[in-house]
Amino acid sequence: MSKVFAIIIGVIVVGAIGWLVISNSNAPKKTEHQTQSERVPDFHLQDYNGKSLSLGDFHGKSLAINSWAAWCPFCRKELSDFAKVQKEFGDRVIIIAVDRAETLAVAKKYTDELGVTNGMLFLLDPSDSFYQSIGGFSMPETIFVDKNSNIKIHKRGPMDSDEIREKIKQLLK
Repeated sequence: MSKVFAIIIGVIVVGAIGWLVISNSNAPKKTEHQTQSERVPDFHLQDYNGKSLSLGDFHGKSLAINSWAAWCPFCRKELSDFAKVQKEFGDRVIIIAVDRAETLAVAKKYTDELGVTNGMLFLLDPSDSFYQSIGGFSMPETIFVDKNSNIKIHKRGPMDSDEIREKIKQLLK
């Protein structure tokens, strides 16, 4: 009986290893990719004051668009870093922070607590459509968009101010 048990365990172990190898072979290997001509999806979202904005409102501008949420532990520092970098770059780039499916009260309370509400543009996405349109699967996610509305860099996961600064410099070249 112990020989049969050992064979069954061996088959299970080999099967599990095989499954892991196969399932991870399709997993994304990078947290960032650069694109040549992928266009940013259009959006129609509202800012904290209820003003509706779309991609067309930013025609000819370089953008960093960040998806965030109050429940995301990595977003706390990153939003503060984005506000700091926005101040450094001024009007050479517009940093837009898109809140994922939270109410105005939740989002604004969070950004007020961080002291960043007036440091950059915050938009609300109650249906989470923007995040879905960029193929989001991690938090936070940021796309860096050139003046022609092409996504040049799509970064998955958090960044610090040095990395944000570097990505914006790449975008502005």
